[in-house]
Amino acid sequence: MITLLDLYHVLTAVVPLYVAMILAYGSVKWWKIFTPDQCSGINRFVALFAVPLLSFHFISTNNPYAMNYKFIAADSLQKAIVLAVLFVWSRTSSRGSLEWSITLFSLSTLPNTLVMGIPLLKGMYGDASGTLMVQIVVLQCIIWYTLMLFLFEYRGAKLLIVEQFPDTAGSIISFKVDSDILSLDGKEPLQTEAEVGDDGKLHVTVRKSTSSRSEIFSRRSHGPNSVSLTPRPSNLTNAEIYSLQSSRNPTPRGSSFNHTDFYSMVNNGRNVSPRQSSFGGVPFDEESGVKVNGGAGAYPAPHNAGIFSPVGKKKGGGGGGEGGGKDLHMFVWSSSASPVSEGGIHVFRGGEYGNDQLPVGGVAHQKDYDDFGHDEFSFGNRTVANGVEKEGPVLSKLGSSSTAELHPKAQGESKATSMPPTSVMTRLILIMVWRKLIRNPNTYSSLFGLTWSLISFKWNVVMPAIVARSISILSDAGLGMAMFSLGLFMALQPKIIACGNSVASFAMAVRFLTGPAVMAVASIVVGLRGVLLHIAIVQAALPQGIVPFVFAKEYNVHPDILSTGVIFGMLIALPITLVYYILLGL
Repeated sequence: MITLLDLYHVLTAVVPLYVAMILAYGSVKWWKIFTPDQCSGINRFVALFAVPLLSFHFISTNNPYAMNYKFIAADSLQKAIVLAVLFVWSRTSSRGSLEWSITLFSLSTLPNTLVMGIPLLKGMYGDASGTLMVQIVVLQCIIWYTLMLFLFEYRGAKLLIVEQFPDTAGSIISFKVDSDILSLDGKEPLQTEAEVGDDGKLHVTVRKSTSSRSEIFSRRSHGPNSVSLTPRPSNLTNAEIYSLQSSRNPTPRGSSFNHTDFYSMVNNGRNVSPRQSSFGGVPFDEESGVKVNGGAGAYPAPHNAGIFSPVGKKKGGGGGGEGGGKDLHMFVWSSSASPVSEGGIHVFRGGEYGNDQLPVGGVAHQKDYDDFGHDEFSFGNRTVANGVEKEGPVLSKLGSSSTAELHPKAQGESKATSMPPTSVMTRLILIMVWRKLIRNPNTYSSLFGLTWSLISFKWNVVMPAIVARSISILSDAGLGMAMFSLGLFMALQPKIIACGNSVASFAMAVRFLTGPAVMAVASIVVGLRGVLLHIAIVQAALPQGIVPFVFAKEYNVHPDILSTGVIFGMLIALPITLVYYILLGL
């Protein structure tokens, strides 16, 4: 039976976390103590030092040789059950999609274990439960977050292939990705180049778009029957590239591969390299596709050659939508060298990857693209030199952030496309996931912590006091700073419920009902009983983890739903977990 003293111990462990969160919220929302730039500095410190060292502290002091394998098996079985159900649903249901499978998996199985779970469960069930939470943290950081990255990169690779090789994807036998490409999240303008080998198969190179592909051509008429396109200097550096021929349905990645060439080479057996669509500023006739103005050797223009310019949708009323577009976003440890916390800590990134409002000529200023992704912790609307409020550019074709309905289909999935062999896709995705992991400080903190714990508890090696104190002085600040970061994030959001009430209710039901229910089934199957069963259920009812939101924002897959799960989930988490605690203790 739960006594009032037990409840007091729980509140003693959890209420200080909410005090830190409320102080941060008030310091921005009410008292205006911190500016967005100052908040960015705070969260950068948390992401780079406090939380990785906090994670290292917990993992390195946990005995890996005394792990509760039944508890770990129950947690793993819960996630396996959810993955299996979502896989079958996405394959058999017309409403199923990879995007929703990823989002539902995040909501139902990835709670905020490090920041909320350890102190909350320690207050409820003692120090032994804290050890179990550390074991869950290790699995999350090493296995489940890596799986999330794998799924997101698979989605990015699939969309890239569907857009660039809708008819010839099955002939691809290798991918080479330039070293400066760190993700297929769609935020970087990419181009693909394909070569046909002696076996008639495609070898694809993925690289960043070059400045020559961003040139803007102005059309000048020299009479009723003559057309000349004169190149002019471009002010778009690394801007999104769009083909003239597909401007009505723009794709964010320009491809230099000509499908007509491919078929002609395969059918005629000629060993000819495919033409590049980067035509180097040579003017050509826009209607006939033939080079003009005395170009050496007239030839048909490549299939995807044309005028390249970024495209964005305008918001009504000059971009002043509901909430003024002041949607703040976490910065992440990603290809732009911004940090992300893997341990459940909120870190921020400014610059909304939302709709781009361009000047009348359709040409954005170069500074807008130079600063793309670098204004940390700023509001979505920014005023450019001409006074026009704009939002950051979007790769709308890669996005799946719509929550108007629960079952949006990815645009790239509207047409069935054969994929390259599984081994080719797997190698491509593993390359991208590896590049993401080696740039994440929490990857190292988890691996180093696990390595040290294996050595320390095997041979009773004690960490030197000077090293231990150097780590603890920063890791001790990690928990409080994590909650402080969350408060800053909440204060700078225009809405606590960003995805609408109905979708928020659905997300909260998945988070606080479906997750614990599946965990209860998995725990009973593996034989957990008594206090261990209670711990397993309560930890599954913790609020939404932050790392899944960071991934969702970076890859633009339902970030508003995950944002609501983080913020609103934190607000209602304490009463909900207390209800579970009391009911299980009856």
